[in-house]
Amino acid sequence: MDSLDTQTLIIVVVVAVIAIAVAAYVLYQKQQSRRLEQRFGPEYAAAVHKLGSRAKAEAELKKREKRVGRLDIVPLTPAEVGRFTQSWTRLQGSFIDDPKGVLIQADQLVRELLVKRGYPMADFERRAADISVDHPAVVSNYRAAQLILSRDQRGEASTEDLRKAVVHFRALFDELLGATTVKDSAGPATRLAA
Repeated sequence: MDSLDTQTLIIVVVVAVIAIAVAAYVLYQKQQSRRLEQRFGPEYAAAVHKLGSRAKAEAELKKREKRVGRLDIVPLTPAEVGRFTQSWTRLQGSFIDDPKGVLIQADQLVRELLVKRGYPMADFERRAADISVDHPAVVSNYRAAQLILSRDQRGEASTEDLRKAVVHFRALFDELLGATTVKDSAGPATRLAA
């Protein structure tokens, strides 16, 4: 009888330990999901949609975090911020005369800014994935601008589409520049309507 009680007690303890371990794992997974959802915002939903499941999306987002964590992303010096800001102001000011040229220049300026900050210039999807780690709120702007740029290269984009692409590039540009007040310093003469 005594050995039966000991055996029963051991079984109850083992079952309890397993239940606690399973509960801890489930809680950890939920916290990880919540953390990724908060960090990546709309990019989280886009990854779930694209990859077809939360588990695959979360694995991809964690992989992005790890890859970008190994990069040496650096802030810009005040002189660099000034130079990039002036370049954007000049670019934006010539939109009316050359919208197609401005779109190409905006893409080039954003790429230059990405390189200066330390992002690798792999293929577009890799760049967008890397950007999404630190700038998830604006990576959709980058994708939208690139989509319009490719439509323009096929002759399928209107001037309004080009304007929207430049506005999308500007949102990413401002975020990468680290100066959200740059828009205000451009002044009304060079601003594009949002």
